[in-house]
Amino acid sequence: MNIFADFSARVRNAVEALELKDKDGGALDLSRIAVEPPRDSSHGDLATNAAMVLAKPAGQNPRALADRLVAALKSDPAVVSAEVAGPGFVNLRLADSYWHDLLVRMLEGGLDYGRSVLGAGRKVNVEYVSANPTGPMHVGHCRGAVVGDALANLLAFAGYDVTKEYFINDAGAQIDVLGRSAMLRYREALGEEIGDIPPGLYPGDYLVPVGQALAKEFGRTLLDMPEDEALVLVKDRTVEAMMEVIREDLALIDVRHEVFFSERTLHADNARMIRTAINDLTMKGHIYKGTLPPPKGEKPDDWEDREQTLFRSTAVGDDIDRPLIKSDGSFTYFAADVAYIYDKVARGFDELIFVLGADHGGYVKRMEALAKAVTDGKVSLTILLCQLVKLYREGEPVRMSKRAGEFITLRDVVDEVGRDPIRFMMLYRKSDAPLDFDFAKVTEQSKDNPVFYVQYASARSHSVFRQAREQLGMDQIGTDALIANVAMLTDESEVALIRKLAEYPRMIEAAALSQEPHRIAFYLFDLASAFHTQWNRGTDNPDLRFVKVNDPNLSLARLGLVQAVSSVLTSGLALIGADAPTEMR
Repeated sequence: MNIFADFSARVRNAVEALELKDKDGGALDLSRIAVEPPRDSSHGDLATNAAMVLAKPAGQNPRALADRLVAALKSDPAVVSAEVAGPGFVNLRLADSYWHDLLVRMLEGGLDYGRSVLGAGRKVNVEYVSANPTGPMHVGHCRGAVVGDALANLLAFAGYDVTKEYFINDAGAQIDVLGRSAMLRYREALGEEIGDIPPGLYPGDYLVPVGQALAKEFGRTLLDMPEDEALVLVKDRTVEAMMEVIREDLALIDVRHEVFFSERTLHADNARMIRTAINDLTMKGHIYKGTLPPPKGEKPDDWEDREQTLFRSTAVGDDIDRPLIKSDGSFTYFAADVAYIYDKVARGFDELIFVLGADHGGYVKRMEALAKAVTDGKVSLTILLCQLVKLYREGEPVRMSKRAGEFITLRDVVDEVGRDPIRFMMLYRKSDAPLDFDFAKVTEQSKDNPVFYVQYASARSHSVFRQAREQLGMDQIGTDALIANVAMLTDESEVALIRKLAEYPRMIEAAALSQEPHRIAFYLFDLASAFHTQWNRGTDNPDLRFVKVNDPNLSLARLGLVQAVSSVLTSGLALIGADAPTEMR
């Protein structure tokens, strides 16, 4: 249960009981009423702005209205105290019984506690990674992969119908370069001395196995074919091989897409999909023939000082109109984007999310404008940009991978630190902020390493149950037993831990609405810190230990609190894509 949503409803009911009207005698707009944690926890458990936002339209003094609201809220059995603060905020302190009832709901919900119906089954397409299939995954792809995957998990948990998609850039000049690079390795596999890799081709050793596979399949027959025919076969086999490598690399960090969309399909059948999309935009009045003024600064590759077919994107929020068909009749890269958006809309998605690298900042306005034009504003499109990741080892920059030739591979990072530190730390900064990833720091066992600190809390929670089995002889402890005595949790530190757990559903919904999965990592660290603090209190004061040999009922109540912590840690780590260990080794 989301206590903030619960008390928003209670506050609205209290306001309605006051029978307030606006200055014209009509009903007041209650949508701006918010219930949130107070900035200072000493002021109470919850705070509402109801009197502040309703006073002016109701023609009343904010503090006077707040006094009336306080009187109404005090009749709520869950409210211990209600006080006016500042210019008209109302602070609420809740009864312990409310927190106990909430803990019962947490225990009954188990790993589903925090799950939301916010998304109401809306179909969301999250596209992420979508790296060119020209080599293995490198660390630059890693952050977008984790952000996109965690966001998709989060949205599904919040009630959206989510599809994880990868767009295969298997058309264009880079694939021609890939084919020629693989052809060189094919010749090498046949015994030719190829020397240094020529400039402009991909130099990494990862294409050596591709060349060997080509030699095994075709022998020397490719050398006897016309070059164009041979390259068609080589490009097909190489893209297929590279995508297999990419899938394997992504699986190392538990990233698995449900849909792999090939760019080639957009160009198939004489680019039928692209032509159909442009024709539809033309019928809607978004396409015209014209010229574009020269851009300021560096000219883009698709700029021409001639008449072209243009998308009137400035009419739907873009800075400049965008070319679709060049003066020679060929399509621009953006034309394929048009067809791709049409295809996604045709598949029935209500929201489209793209997770891209920071170097794609120029795509944001044009793609948002395109979605608005294609769907008449009915389908939202969001682009999340991920800033660079810098790798360090004990503060020193990490050198490039020999295998890749010019970058550090994702596999290199996984081999050294494992999946969980990567998944967690890639989310421990907001995606639009640069991130420093230090191999030494993400593997050290200390509070300064957030992923260790959170996973250590999970392991500790399980160790409490092992203590209960050893010291109290409690083997199988069912939910009913944990629930039966929760009213015994009266220490302020215990209630404070329940309050922290109560924030989880609200955090889930806020993170889903803002599309910010990093909030999960932040919350889990705070929860782990609260749990470790409570553990340490028990170390200092035996009366606060989770397991009390001379009081099995209180022990069961505290075990219920520990179980709720464990479940939320497990749930949140699963959304991130990391394990919740039962012990640390």
